[in-house]
Amino acid sequence: AVVTGNVIETSLGYFINPLVTVMFAVVLLKEKLRRMQWVALGVGLIAVLVLTVDYGRPPWIAIILALSFGTYSLAKNRVGRNIGALQSFTIESATVLPIAIIQLIVVASFGPVMLLSGPMEAAVLIGFGIMTAVPLILFGAAASRIPLSMIGFIQYLTPVLQFSAGYFILGEEMPPVRWIGFGLVWVSLVILTSDAFRRKPISPIVEAL
Repeated sequence: AVVTGNVIETSLGYFINPLVTVMFAVVLLKEKLRRMQWVALGVGLIAVLVLTVDYGRPPWIAIILALSFGTYSLAKNRVGRNIGALQSFTIESATVLPIAIIQLIVVASFGPVMLLSGPMEAAVLIGFGIMTAVPLILFGAAASRIPLSMIGFIQYLTPVLQFSAGYFILGEEMPPVRWIGFGLVWVSLVILTSDAFRRKPISPIVEAL
């Protein structure tokens, strides 16, 4: 998404991730939603439909990101309680290692591989790996210690930064209809967040942080 000029669409995926988390809570954990939570989900669905019209296609990048990271958050919250963050990350890395090796072989068959292009390129690539691993380890440590809903609130920071980078730095387009779609997403998040804070006392949240 980053190299094809779809940074703003990736931010959409992380904006709707809290809504996906709520959906998972209903479908998988059999939790019951309050009226305002249903309203937030409805507004979020309308936003996705509006953006589908604007893009001329469903925003697949955003949808896949939201579903995949929502699943990851759910797994971390339910399973990660019994496993340390570093151990959990090691298991995840070992699981995807065979797939990564196959992917590397396939890519190498079509041209030069960055890792083998030179020491500078290899160092940069390894550095990117470290930059990716450290936040994931920290996320794993936090996900097993705080409520799943709090994870959703904290994750608002990521799409805000992505949207800002895509719009202000990379100059990606935001037609009027797209602003409407994103506006509906933000409205749904305001509804969801305000309802959660109104219904839940502050002290457990502060304690979780």
